[in-house]
Amino acid sequence: MQIQPGKLLAQIKTPDDLKKFSKDQLVQICDELRQFIIDQVSVYGGHFGAGLGVVELTVALHYVLNTPDDQLIWDVGHQAYGHKILTGRRDRFHTNRLYNGLSGFPKRKESEYDSFGVGHSSTSISAALGMAMASKYKGESHRQHVAVIGDGALTGGMAFEAMNHAGVSDSNLIIILNDNCMSIDPNVGALKDYLTDITTSRTYNKVKDEVWNLLGKVSKFGFSAQDVVSKVEGAVKSALLKQSNLFESLNLRYFGPVDGHDVNHLVEILNDLKHIPGPKILHCVTVKGKGYGPAEKDQTKWHAPGKFDKITGVIAKKVHTTPQPPKYQDVFGHTLVELAKLDDKIVGVTPAMPSGSSMNLMMNAFPERSFDVGIAEQHAVTFSAGLATQGLKPFCNIYSTFMQRAYDQVIHDVCLQELPVIFCLDRAGFAGADGPTHHGAYDLAFFRCIPNLVVSAPMNEQDLRNLMYSATLYNGPYSIRYPRGQGVMTDWRTPLEQIPLGQGRCLQEGEDVAILTIGHIGNYVSSASEILAKEGITPAHYDMRFVKPLDETLLHEIFRKFSKVVTVEDGCLQGGFGSAILEWMADHDYHSQVVRLGIPDKVIEHGEQEQLHEECGFDAKGIAASVKKLLEPVASRH
Repeated sequence: MQIQPGKLLAQIKTPDDLKKFSKDQLVQICDELRQFIIDQVSVYGGHFGAGLGVVELTVALHYVLNTPDDQLIWDVGHQAYGHKILTGRRDRFHTNRLYNGLSGFPKRKESEYDSFGVGHSSTSISAALGMAMASKYKGESHRQHVAVIGDGALTGGMAFEAMNHAGVSDSNLIIILNDNCMSIDPNVGALKDYLTDITTSRTYNKVKDEVWNLLGKVSKFGFSAQDVVSKVEGAVKSALLKQSNLFESLNLRYFGPVDGHDVNHLVEILNDLKHIPGPKILHCVTVKGKGYGPAEKDQTKWHAPGKFDKITGVIAKKVHTTPQPPKYQDVFGHTLVELAKLDDKIVGVTPAMPSGSSMNLMMNAFPERSFDVGIAEQHAVTFSAGLATQGLKPFCNIYSTFMQRAYDQVIHDVCLQELPVIFCLDRAGFAGADGPTHHGAYDLAFFRCIPNLVVSAPMNEQDLRNLMYSATLYNGPYSIRYPRGQGVMTDWRTPLEQIPLGQGRCLQEGEDVAILTIGHIGNYVSSASEILAKEGITPAHYDMRFVKPLDETLLHEIFRKFSKVVTVEDGCLQGGFGSAILEWMADHDYHSQVVRLGIPDKVIEHGEQEQLHEECGFDAKGIAASVKKLLEPVASRH
């Protein structure tokens, strides 16, 4: 179903079309763009609140800038739906986040207007600065380079590293701070309090308006007048608002705070900023979910609500007539609380994902033993290491894709010191509609090569509970990875039992082939076995549970019995679980024929998890097909 745009928005195919309208028409264009986003997401799902919050900013930027020659980068990209709609993708926007459709994030391969591919936070300033310095080197002084970063993403250390560099770069860079006090969950930390002080200082805002009026006339009076205004501005800031020194001390000229929902004022400001040389930061105050009442009231819930009734605000939920298994993240959250009640040394750590990881359950039950450290994965890991040195047992919950950002800390600060930090890697495997920036494809490979680190994965909710419990009894680094979405057990609150370190298990005896699996993806094997049974093939199924250490006793048993083996994982094939099996087999001089199923050495785009499993050939049908191919000479005798 195609959603029809408003009468002005319907005339906009590119930003050049937008520029044909008068400033007086921009408010209506913003209203139509906001309504189009509401209509689209209510029907097709996707990220929501962030995009509504930057409608006016999006329109103003494309009205003032000469994109794509001017470089515009949206940090993370949750908020870039309006940008996509204004840059030639409106008629295809109904395919957003669908298999073979538009990406949910800016993507260089998708459009020349997407200056930089994003998905992880805090990268925009570094990228924009690199582009600005390249333009300076090439003598392209006319080009603007704009990074739009939220106050949540600004808590990431990379953003501060970039600002530190930008301040001494003499670059044509504009940083727009989109301040809405939110990331996915409410922001925490000293930076949030600092920005609140700026936005609520009446004295500063009054004087700031006067200074801004002077700065707006700089281009008319020349650079000598600009120097004078600069000195006046600096004196006012030093005397009246010491907090502004955070940005000014980095040599970033600070402007704001301004109303991020006044599109015409934003146009005026951005036009002025284009004529002021050097790195600058514009502080825009916005409301996440602006223009849609329910989203403004509950911004966490409406970050990515899925499909909903735009009139009533009721979010669509699947109706089930029978009890359904819980999400793995909820099993983690409830089990962590259960373990924390048994052991007062257990603490929880998350980098700004309390609701996404269900760490919020621990925060509600034990607020003094729970820590949201902001969007700062590196800090989360080393902070957890510090807790562990003092005898505590930190559960550090980081999505698999975001753990990539803290790899050095895992090696240097945890594993080299053999500290008992328990890493729980949510969203392992395919993340679904969020696509390749969020797929947890690499953790099995990059973790299993680190000394002293246990690498495990549960096949179901009971295993997740037992691995979490077992990790608390182990005096060293321990990782547990599990996927996004539902498990397989409705009756999942089973008694806690210790799983011996490195112990796998045989789930199904068989004669023709051994299927070795790791993690939740092993649940496909039962369906694959039913398919194979119709062909007279009886596979054995082994759930290994650990990639490191491997169950060597069980592996000797398998390779003595089976000349044909299939490994299955929802991680990258290069260096992953299957590679570990091949290495072990070679080290022990076995010569079985092994077929590895997993994520191939290429970027897998977005889509439903089941679609991506099928694409990569490790869904139930894919497993059965691989087994039959491996056994073709044997199968022909049945």
